[in-house]
Amino acid sequence: MPLTMIGTGKAGIVQKVTGKEETRKFLESLGFVAGSAVTIITEIGGNVIVNIKDSRVAIGRDMANKIMVA
Repeated sequence: MPLTMIGTGKAGIVQKVTGKEETRKFLESLGFVAGSAVTIITEIGGNVIVNIKDSRVAIGRDMANKIMVA
């Protein structure tokens, strides 16, 4: 399921990143790679703030929908 579906405060494991090549590369550079644990901290104004690899990252909702988690 997409990252935005797990809800605030919940954790998931990144399964894959979909979308265009440049979008996938950008998200991978932020740490969104298969097997990484990710937790949604909050959702503010269409942006999603997540905790991944001991860092907080803000991404747009459209990008968050490209990150598949389990």
